[in-house]
Amino acid sequence: MANDDSPVGVAFSVELDKTSIGMFNSCEGLGLEVVLEQREEGGNNMMVWQLPTRMKYSNIKLTRPVGPDSQKLTTWITNALHSVQPITAVISALSADGKPVAKWSLNGVVPVRWTGPSLNLDSPKVFTETLEIAHHGFLQGGA
Repeated sequence: MANDDSPVGVAFSVELDKTSIGMFNSCEGLGLEVVLEQREEGGNNMMVWQLPTRMKYSNIKLTRPVGPDSQKLTTWITNALHSVQPITAVISALSADGKPVAKWSLNGVVPVRWTGPSLNLDSPKVFTETLEIAHHGFLQGGA
């Protein structure tokens, strides 16, 4: 039987301009898409050229329970609203023992949306918050 040492991420640490805003338990949307332009060549009916034009980066959604680090996040969002300047961010996937498994460095990060907890006494749940960010791409070197 093969030894499976595949890393398992259980939490995500997020830094905005080298300032930690805490841990998140969900990170969705890390990805990119190469936008292609199709060109048909005259006299060549067997194929269509697929020419890469640009990269599109999907928004990233980070979710966690509301806690002490929530204040850091709302402070950053409030400051970003007054001067929307793209910053850098680092998202690190951490293993169960807190060691980094993978790291993604992002360029040109701006907040898109923050969603706070639903307050409903009829169905008690863990209060969660979600941060959605947009970015202009990945930085080389991962960190």
